[in-house]
Amino acid sequence: MAEQFDVVIIGSGPGGYVAAVRAGQLGLKTAIVEKDTRLGGTCLLRGCIPTKAMLKSAELADHARHAADFGVNLGPVTIDIAQVLKRKDKVVAQNAGGVSFLMKKNKITVVSGFGKLLPGGTAESRQVAVTADDGKVTTLTTRTVVLATGSKPRVLPGMTIDGKLVLTSDEILDLPVIPEHLLVLGAGAVGSEFASVYRSFGSQVTLVELADRLLPVEDAEVSAEFGKAYGRRGITVHTSTKVAGVEIVDGKIRARLEPASGEGKPSSVTASHLLVAVGRAPVTEGLGLEGTQVKMERGFVHVDGFGRTAEPGVYAIGDILAGKPQLAHAASAEGVLAVEHIAGLDVRPIDFDQVPGCTYSSPEVGSIGLTEAKAKDRGIEVKVGKFPFSASGKAKVIGDATGFIKIVADAKYHQILGVHIIGPQATDLIAEAGALLRLECTVEELLAIIHAHPTLSEALHEAAHAVIGHPLHM
Repeated sequence: MAEQFDVVIIGSGPGGYVAAVRAGQLGLKTAIVEKDTRLGGTCLLRGCIPTKAMLKSAELADHARHAADFGVNLGPVTIDIAQVLKRKDKVVAQNAGGVSFLMKKNKITVVSGFGKLLPGGTAESRQVAVTADDGKVTTLTTRTVVLATGSKPRVLPGMTIDGKLVLTSDEILDLPVIPEHLLVLGAGAVGSEFASVYRSFGSQVTLVELADRLLPVEDAEVSAEFGKAYGRRGITVHTSTKVAGVEIVDGKIRARLEPASGEGKPSSVTASHLLVAVGRAPVTEGLGLEGTQVKMERGFVHVDGFGRTAEPGVYAIGDILAGKPQLAHAASAEGVLAVEHIAGLDVRPIDFDQVPGCTYSSPEVGSIGLTEAKAKDRGIEVKVGKFPFSASGKAKVIGDATGFIKIVADAKYHQILGVHIIGPQATDLIAEAGALLRLECTVEELLAIIHAHPTLSEALHEAAHAVIGHPLHM
């Protein structure tokens, strides 16, 4: 008799493997299906972890260049790209090994291959066919399926990725040379982070964005400050600009740029390498969703507040969800919610206004909640407070006083609706704001929290003072 599972999860990224761990903790007999040779998905193997390893190398290079300001003399700074990549690969391998350990610890059955729903399933029993690299097919029988197949880099129509000169975020992670001039298409988190890395490594960098500002999902004031910071770093920025064509001439990239509005003169830029970072597409093709009741939109899957698709017994989480943030931590939260719902626990849907977003560039950006514009769009009258890191004693101590903290609050009750940070350690500082929003804190309650001195987190406290009109150190 075939082995019967309570849950089969297709995909082992931060959504899938975290869902599997939680399912195991809840006593559900669980299998996880993964087509890659290692567990961890895009985030661990080709995304969050390897890029942050490279960003750390870039950060150290920048620190070393300014070490003499602190009385530490290091000499000329050079980048050993082979060692950067070697360390990056080591970090990835360590983390992938950690995920494998978690599967064993929680008694999760790991099945290698490409998973696909077989037709004819019911609300109580479904089958998943797993095709291994050698063509062997294993059939798993389960009560519930969780789709966690993630995303892949989106490529512009007519553009060929050769993996040498024209790259996506996958290929650039193994690029054995430092580009002389890197042209980056797309100034979201991915494009901005790689622009930051290679500028620190010594590349000339040009960043092109179709929207009217960098990091277009962030608060407008954060985007403006981010653009100024990149300008000071010598990064050439073209916003409200589209790429009308790309060709390789004499081993170089030549891109034709045009104003997004269609008005104005076109221009061109020549670079040694091109990174295409224009978003990510869902990996849902071949999953066997044809003929099911799963509702799709441009390859993305629609779910309810608990992760259920319209097909009984089939849940979906992570980057394949329609209208949800493509973030590793969002996928993990969705995975935990889905399996707890499967297990019959009393759970509540995720408040997606309270999912933090982070860009690990220089400067860093961290945000959570509503931007000033989004709050106003919802008809909320707001009060805003800002505090610059240039007025922070700790920021001066560490030698990085770029940016500010901005609080968006409801004008009537002073409830904190959003926190937006650009500057040193923003991606860690944003965690406190998550707790504030979750607990529906007011500005006055934040003011009653004593923050240690000297710390960067004091700037959040000062921004709260600014909301009600009396910052202490500015």
